[in-house]
Amino acid sequence: MTNTPGSATLIGSVQRAMRLLESVAGHEHGAPAKQLARENGLALPTAYHLLRTLVHEGYLRRDKGRFFLGEAAERLSSSGAQEKRRGTVADTLAHWRDALGVPVYYAMYRDGEIEVMCVSDTPANPAVEEWADFRATGHAHAIGQCLLAQVDEATRRDHLRRHPVWPLTPYTVCNDHALLRRLDRMQRMEVVIERQEYALGTVCAAIPITLGNTAATLAISLPAHQADRLMAAAQQLQGEIGQHLGSLAISISI
Repeated sequence: MTNTPGSATLIGSVQRAMRLLESVAGHEHGAPAKQLARENGLALPTAYHLLRTLVHEGYLRRDKGRFFLGEAAERLSSSGAQEKRRGTVADTLAHWRDALGVPVYYAMYRDGEIEVMCVSDTPANPAVEEWADFRATGHAHAIGQCLLAQVDEATRRDHLRRHPVWPLTPYTVCNDHALLRRLDRMQRMEVVIERQEYALGTVCAAIPITLGNTAATLAISLPAHQADRLMAAAQQLQGEIGQHLGSLAISISI
């Protein structure tokens, strides 16, 4: 497609503006317009015009004659870093998924809710279908039970007040008191096993993770007819968590 003279001029202006942004990013303590114009081979009036436009749009800010990155540019940078962090967590889960041959889940208890941050599965080993909201059914699945076991009693009771116990299957814990007794009996860092309490035909295991003051967990699931594999796979995963804990910890800031 052939560019019209107007579109070519616009593209050139965008290119020059991007180069100015890159130049400003390379100056930790800012840079004056004359220096930026010289570094980019621009006439000073052209550089001034582009710099004023970038300041107006929030991509740059001017302070005492020097230009710095503005809030809009910093938001772009933050967004890119966020995507990179998500990718690191996803890669870590994919490694375990392939090594163990099971779906792997990573979840946290944050702001009073159960949040499944990432799931890694394959067509041959699919994740459990979320047929009932994971956040509202923490009493019934290994992820929720593992997270609730890590928080204090007041937090547990508040959670159950907002998300009451109800039977999803014939195997689901029957009431709040039974669930609280089960959680109280759990040992610190104990693997939590759940058999068909959330979904018939599925068994799950969740491993508690300590990330500062944040309750987190890694979990796996298997079809019920492969239940004999569950504990061995969970223990293998538990043994490897320490090597990759850093990549999971960064997800707290996501």
